[in-house]
Amino acid sequence: MDFTMGESVATLRGDLRRLIADEVPAEFLGAFTDDPADLAVAQRFCRLLSDRGLLCAAWPEEFGGRGASIWEQTAVREEMWARHEPRGAQYMGVNWVGPTIMRHGSAEQQRKHLPPIARGEVIWCQGFSEPDAGSDLASLRTTARRDGDGWHISGQKIWTSYATMAQWCFLLARTSVEDRKQQGLTVFLLPMSDPGIEVRPIRAMLGPHHLNEVFLDGVRATEADVLGEVGRGWSVVQEVLAFERVGIARYARCERLLHAAPDVLRARWAGLPADLRGRWARGLTHCRRARLLAYQVVALQDSGRVSPADAAVYRIAVTRLDQESAAVLSEIAQVADPGDPAQRRFRRAVEDHWRYANAATVASGSIEMQRILLARNLLASRTIRDAA
Repeated sequence: MDFTMGESVATLRGDLRRLIADEVPAEFLGAFTDDPADLAVAQRFCRLLSDRGLLCAAWPEEFGGRGASIWEQTAVREEMWARHEPRGAQYMGVNWVGPTIMRHGSAEQQRKHLPPIARGEVIWCQGFSEPDAGSDLASLRTTARRDGDGWHISGQKIWTSYATMAQWCFLLARTSVEDRKQQGLTVFLLPMSDPGIEVRPIRAMLGPHHLNEVFLDGVRATEADVLGEVGRGWSVVQEVLAFERVGIARYARCERLLHAAPDVLRARWAGLPADLRGRWARGLTHCRRARLLAYQVVALQDSGRVSPADAAVYRIAVTRLDQESAAVLSEIAQVADPGDPAQRRFRRAVEDHWRYANAATVASGSIEMQRILLARNLLASRTIRDAA
């Protein structure tokens, strides 16, 4: 594999880092805090990226992009996540909601939804998981029943990121009962302003977060709100998950914080135990492994050959890296001087990283389900080989 990105991508990285330094406060640790100003920073920064053709760089020009390479979009993804995602929730619309509407949406849906995403004006949430259907998503109970020329949708979703601030929801519901639970599922594009939708934030010991419960009580949808074919939503969702799970460049933040530690701590770094510095070096090695696995999946996606198992391999590596690096960095940050502004910011960034890393092997599909998915794929491949 040759994943050298070239001079143009290196220049893009430099431009992005300068833009972040100029436009994003040094204390910024993400849009989802108790301070509304942090979300305002992210929304403003999204519009700035859009004005410069960087928010949806790899999208086709007819959909609001500039036809950039997938590697330029990867560089944007990495630089954003490394610096606590100053795009806020926009990566969801950019990375998979928009591309999914491009592939499966009607011309009207494309005209309606793609331009606002490309301009950074709209936030999407994902209505997938339910109290009894998390990792086993196909067991969901939210139902959509036909009513004349439309649908009535009722049920409950949980762990729904950004639901308090989102304008639209990419929702999966059951429209019929079939022999296989993966059949009879349909994707709906629903406005969060519908009076039948109620959002309740989920408070946690980890501090400010963006997770919510969403209750749907007789939400009205029309045929124009259905994405793709009725009853064929599972195939759309499988494609979505492959894009979603590589869309967050978790390794970039791990790598940046690990690299920053010696420079930020200066003389205090030399006093760390040799074993801890050895774990730090091993963490950097694992960052490179996760990065290369991500690049492999990106290349496969670009060629149209990606499978859920490919994404699962990356997902297992990067979520384990998230937690491994968080543990090492938490020990390292204990020696930071609270009176030194740079060291204080470093410690706060590490604490924020640790909070999110704790959920990494559960969120967006548990690591256990990723391993099962990978095992099934390997077993199927071996069976095909043996039969041949």
